[in-house]
This record gives sequence, structure tokens and C-alpha cells, in this order.
Amino acid sequence: MNKIYRSMLFMPGNNPGMLQSADIFDADSVIFDLEDSVSIEEKDSALILVTELMKSIQLNANIVIRINPYDTAFYQTDLDLIKQLNINTILLPKASLQSMKDLDSQLEKTNINIFALIETAQGIEDVYEILKSTSRCVGLILGGEDLSVDLNCERTKEGTELFYARTRVVNAAKALKKIVVDTPFTDTIDEMGLKNDCLTARKLGFDGKASINPRQIDIINTVFSPSEKEIKFALRVIDAKNLALENGLGVFSLDGKMVDLPVIKRAEFIVHTAVKIGLIKGENDEN
Repeated sequence: MNKIYRSMLFMPGNNPGMLQSADIFDADSVIFDLEDSVSIEEKDSALILVTELMKSIQLNANIVIRINPYDTAFYQTDLDLIKQLNINTILLPKASLQSMKDLDSQLEKTNINIFALIETAQGIEDVYEILKSTSRCVGLILGGEDLSVDLNCERTKEGTELFYARTRVVNAAKALKKIVVDTPFTDTIDEMGLKNDCLTARKLGFDGKASINPRQIDIINTVFSPSEKEIKFALRVIDAKNLALENGLGVFSLDGKMVDLPVIKRAEFIVHTAVKIGLIKGENDEN
């Protein structure tokens, strides 16, 4: 299973054509959606379609299924079928402490992980406790659209209205060593707007970004991947660290500047990520 979460692509669970083409997109994770993109009249057929697809499809990407919310009649029906499938992760919409504890309990005899979709004002305030409530919860996605409705504010491309929510969920996730993924950018034709939004999210500490359209994946993956410049510098830091260790030095400098532990850890993370996504070869890779 791919453990990189640069891009997470939502796909409607009631669209057979899109579901069958899921393997051609370069998203790190594919989210088969049973909630927002599926009308009430098609909930049952979407659930059957997705469960049947899961029995035959093979993807390099992480497979995630977004179920319906805890307070709906479809929640238990979704779970009764989905927890029997060989999938990586369930995405829990409008995640709360109560719904997280219930889902964790129902998945007790499975190896299925949980991603929390944080999209309410209460969820933002409770995010640390929600993430901490079970080791099965591996991360979160911020849901900016529903959150803006709950906040009674306009959802803008600049995302000023989400600044508090973004920083709060990032800090909570990083404190608990969880994955944190930013909300989708909903204008699917504004590539520059998407890139700027991705850059903002990355600067704030997000690990990746959710997407509602396959055309957005290339930009998202590029922004959330280490650049060539970052990789080269990280490799130099690690080489300098190894040389210092060989010479019995506890501290060392690079380009005239002292290199401390945070710089080394950042360099190691960049190299680790670059290896995982195939930008450079790892030590165990064949030449």
C-alpha cells in the first residue's frame, strides 16, 4: 500500500465509468464516495456498485471509501457491507468524538483504518481529541465547503475564511504524528488558483490535498513533492552528517552555516519522500 498522501481523488460511487477508470489516474489515494456525490435515490445502487468493484479492482493507490454520516440511516447499511471488504481505509464524514468511537468499535475485528473528515465548527474545536481517540485513525481531511456553511461565511478561492481551521487541524495532526490533507479546490478549470492554494497548504504543513477532478492531480502531486533543489540540498546535508559521524564530530557546518538536528530531520524526510515517489533511488534499489 502506498503510504504517500499527496493527492486524494474523490470519485462518485454511482458512476460506473469513472470507477472502472480509477486505475489510470496518478492519485496517491482514490476515495470512492457514497455520500455527497450520490443522491438519496441512488445510495443503495452506489453501495452495491462500490462493494462489487472492490472484489475485483487492483490499484497501486490507497483505496478509501467515504461512507455516509453517523447520523443518517445509510451509515449502518454502508458499514455492514464495507467492513467485510479488503480495503485500506474508511473516510468518516462530519467526524465527531461520538461517531469516531462508534466506527472504531464496529471495525474492531478488521484491519481497516479511518480518515476523519473534519468539516464542522465543532469538529475543528475537537480535532485533537477526535484524532487521538483511536490508533485506527491515521489522519484527516479538512472539508472546507461544509465548514464554510457551518461558519455561515463565504467560501473563497483565497481561503482566508479557513485560516484558523487549517492551522488548527495541521497542529493537531502533527502533534499526534497523523496525516493531514487539505480541502479540495473546487474550481476545476483554474489551474493557477489550484497551484496557489496547494502552495499555501504546503507552507502551512499539510501533507497533501484532496481533489474532485482527475485534471487536478498533476498539479497537486507536483506541489506536494520535493523539488529538485530541495532533494539536492537534503542529500548534501545527509552526506555531510555521515562524514561528520565518521570523523567523530557532533556538529558540522554546510555552506558556512551550522547544521542542527531540525535541518537533518527535514533533510531525511525529504529524501525518504523522494525515494517513495520514485524521484531518486533508495539504498536498496538496484542500479
